[in-house]
Amino acid sequence: MAWRLEEAVEHGVIDNTVEGTTTGKIWLAGRDEPLILSLDGDCWRDVAGTVLEFENPEPVVMDEIRALDTDQTGSVGDITASRRARIPEVPDEEISEYHRSGKEVPCTWQNVLYIEWFSELNGRVLIEAVGYKLSVTAREWEMDEDLEEAQKLVNLNTMRDFMSKIIQRTETEEEEEASQKPRAAMDEYEWEEKLKESDRLTDAYEEVLEKYMDDPDAERKEAFAMGWDGLLSAMAEREENEEDDFEYGIDEWDEEESYKDDGEGFDDFEDFDFVHPLQARAQEVALRAFDLVQSEREEGDDDEFTGLLMQISAKLASVLNDGGGGFEPEAGFVLAVLKRCLNWTNEAIASCNQIMHSTQDPDRLSALEYLRGEIFAIRDGIIELRRELKQS
Repeated sequence: MAWRLEEAVEHGVIDNTVEGTTTGKIWLAGRDEPLILSLDGDCWRDVAGTVLEFENPEPVVMDEIRALDTDQTGSVGDITASRRARIPEVPDEEISEYHRSGKEVPCTWQNVLYIEWFSELNGRVLIEAVGYKLSVTAREWEMDEDLEEAQKLVNLNTMRDFMSKIIQRTETEEEEEASQKPRAAMDEYEWEEKLKESDRLTDAYEEVLEKYMDDPDAERKEAFAMGWDGLLSAMAEREENEEDDFEYGIDEWDEEESYKDDGEGFDDFEDFDFVHPLQARAQEVALRAFDLVQSEREEGDDDEFTGLLMQISAKLASVLNDGGGGFEPEAGFVLAVLKRCLNWTNEAIASCNQIMHSTQDPDRLSALEYLRGEIFAIRDGIIELRRELKQS
């Protein structure tokens, strides 16, 4: 995963005075020699054509960065002093109370120094910091908006290529088609390989989320960087249909109703001191999906779809709801569970798409479109909650 250097930086310089090439030196606490950057590509427009100097007033020695190679040859990522990010307005010790109550942590938007590159030897390296002292020289050349957008697109493709190496996808088209057919149960070793692949996927997704969480086009960029072309298609379809009316017997989301016991035991929250709205919404969607597929039961896609939604609801309940007794899971554990829930929402969207492609009844199709929109909303809620937790 990415090498994050911001705490260890003492001072450094990034030179993009020659168009198409970015060089630099970065001194790190605990290292005698600076990192030497020799990168293909340009910075963002705010510092393109300039020499950017920066200094960290409080460097910290990080033992792990000793393994970094001195020669950092490769490609630029996003390099800018004007990246916008939300910074908490409350002390760190108060943030957990906001998380526990389900309230959003108050934040302000600030410019962040963001220096990213992709080293041939070390992979992705990143400095993301607030509070550095910065200085910028006069420009040697001007970058226009079109050139900046072109560089950002190159950076996005570089991120996608890097993620594909981390994930190590091995399925061919033939194997993917075969995976849709019934097959014998996997043995212990096959499951171990699947779990390893899942861990690589979740680690990669966490890195993508951290990079794009505050981007206005975060959803699309995350899907592109992860290589989820099917999810990109679903997003495009959702945008085309977002103004249409998909009621067809399915009521609007009623948060208050989701807390009521329906007599069947599914919505009985009386034993909980607090039920997180996001988990309540996930449970409501899971139950609606379960009721919907009962009318046309088929093994396969329907079972996978409802199973994923039930799994998301159960896992969210395990880390977000207060079940009494004063138990509060550690933030690291919550982040790990939310990370897996994010993957399951993407799988649920894909599963929903498969069911929709084989559905002829217009009412059922519209109901599935509504559920898919709700899953997107749950996914957005998980992303926002993870962002708040990471900021703490």
